[in-house]
Amino acid sequence: MEVQLKETERIDDLQLKGLKLIQDTNGFCFGIDAVLLANFAKVKKGAKVVDLGTGTGIVPILIAGKSQASKILGVEIQEEVYEMATRSVKLNDLEERVEIVNSDIKEIDKILEVNGYHVVTSNPPYMHIDGIKNPNDKKAISRHELKCNLEDVIRAASRLTMPRGKFFMIHRPIRLVDILTLGRKYNMEPKQIQFIHPRAGKAPNLVLVEFMKDGRPELKILDPLYVYGEDGNYTEELKAIYANEDIGEK
Repeated sequence: MEVQLKETERIDDLQLKGLKLIQDTNGFCFGIDAVLLANFAKVKKGAKVVDLGTGTGIVPILIAGKSQASKILGVEIQEEVYEMATRSVKLNDLEERVEIVNSDIKEIDKILEVNGYHVVTSNPPYMHIDGIKNPNDKKAISRHELKCNLEDVIRAASRLTMPRGKFFMIHRPIRLVDILTLGRKYNMEPKQIQFIHPRAGKAPNLVLVEFMKDGRPELKILDPLYVYGEDGNYTEELKAIYANEDIGEK
C-alpha cells in the first residue's frame, strides 16, 4: 500500500520479507537494540503481543514478519510518532495483525486487557532525565525517562502479561540491579539474561532480559553476543540474527 511521506521522512527496507519502515530523519531512528529485542522474544503461533514504547513500530513489524503471532499491539505516547508508526503498518498491509495504540503506558491497563497477553516486549528509554534542555524533543523522549521510567515499564508489563507469560526487555547493564529488583517486585521472575558486547574484550553495553510472570526462581546466563569482529564487520552471530526469519516457537 502506498502512503504519503512528510518532508523529513524516508522509507527504510528492513531486509525481511519485503517489510519497510517509515522513519523521520529529524527524530529517533531505530537501532540494533530493536533488532536484538525482536529476535530475542519467543513468540508462539497465535500469540497476543504488546510492545511498550514502540516508537516507529519497528519491534511489532519485525515480530509480525518473524512469527505467527495473531495480534501485535504497539503502545506509543507521542502522537506524531504514533501516527507515523500507524502509516508503517499500512505500508506493510499488516492492519489485520498489527495495531499501534496512542496511550501512556502508566494508564495502559485502563485500555488494554489486564493479564491478557502471552508476550510483552519493551525497548524503553535508557537514560535519566538529568540535564534535559528540551523535554518535548522527540529524540529526548525516546532516549530519556521523561514520559515513563523503568518501574512504569515493568509495572505495565506485569499488568498486561498473563500468568506464565513472558516479558522481554533490552536495556543498559548499569541498570541491571534495578531491572531485576523491580521485576520481582511486580511478580516478573528473571529467567534468562544475555549481555551484548560491542566486540570481544569490551564491556557489555546492552543486556537482554527474559522474565516470566509468576515464574519460579531460576536464572540462566546465556553466552555473550559480540556485535563486531576483529575486522570491524558484524560477527557471524549477528549476521545470523539479521538473516533469521523465524523467531517463533512451534
